[in-house]
Amino acid sequence: MNLLSLYPECTPFHSALLKVSDLHSIYIEQCGNPNGIPIIFLHGGPGSGCNPAQRRFFDPAYYHIILFDQRGCGRSQPAGETLENTTQALVADIETIRNHLNIKQWHVFGGSWGSTLALAYATQHADNIISLVLRGIFLSRPREIQWFLGAVALFFPEAWQTLLQDVPDDQHEAILEYYAGLVFNADTTISIPAAIRWNAFESSIMSLVPKQETPKPDSTSKDSPTVDGAIELARARVQIHYIRHGCFVDGDQLLNSAAKALRHIPTMIVQGRYDMVCPPQTAWELSHAMPHATLVMVPDAGHSAMESGTCQALLAATEHFKSLSPL
Repeated sequence: MNLLSLYPECTPFHSALLKVSDLHSIYIEQCGNPNGIPIIFLHGGPGSGCNPAQRRFFDPAYYHIILFDQRGCGRSQPAGETLENTTQALVADIETIRNHLNIKQWHVFGGSWGSTLALAYATQHADNIISLVLRGIFLSRPREIQWFLGAVALFFPEAWQTLLQDVPDDQHEAILEYYAGLVFNADTTISIPAAIRWNAFESSIMSLVPKQETPKPDSTSKDSPTVDGAIELARARVQIHYIRHGCFVDGDQLLNSAAKALRHIPTMIVQGRYDMVCPPQTAWELSHAMPHATLVMVPDAGHSAMESGTCQALLAATEHFKSLSPL
């Protein structure tokens, strides 16, 4: 296989909603080889959900590929729900999936927020993990949040100014709370356009070379034919909920726990050198906390997993870890 190319498209051989609490049901899909070595994909966001392209990082002839939409995300129900939605609940959900599928050990693959969740899960359930592939490392420490919601404007002033559209001057330093007030408003004529602007901000700073697209005049309208307002709203609500609570993790503690609990787990860390969503310092710190891990610093990439250098490194990682088997 040419590592510059993703694996061919594949369709799930099974998908279902799994009830994980009285309130929440999560969407799970299984692809690839039902008798293969299991690998679980943890999506980013928080709030984004899975998409078909993410199945293609894994050899479907070798891996039993498991993807799920986290609480409130994607096809999980209820969409956008923030009650009973914490990192610890998601860690418990991952274990529920493992037990439900009768899996003893599996590979864990997570990017961006998915890397945070992968580390939170791994430090509590290390015995269940064959390997870790982590991309675009994020630990939700205050300085990382402050970068994303402020300092990144040094590099993307246009995107930042778009986010500040119609925001009163005295609210510029409290942009998270201002958008929370809009996105959680019961009036969808207020909440959906705000959610679309919020999500578009992150999308606009994902790649080393941003897409040069001129938005249509109605691209932030809930009635735009190119935008699903309900999905945009669910995503923004979950993400803002998590960020307001520091993603329910102590990033420094998580780093220390990784150093102690994960020293025996084969790990690859893939990081874009010019990642403007999750700058590379955090990946570098994690690689020093886990000196056995391999750090791949992609010299010509930003945050997106779909940039060619990052794709190549992630595919190389899933190929490399074929040499490992469950105990």
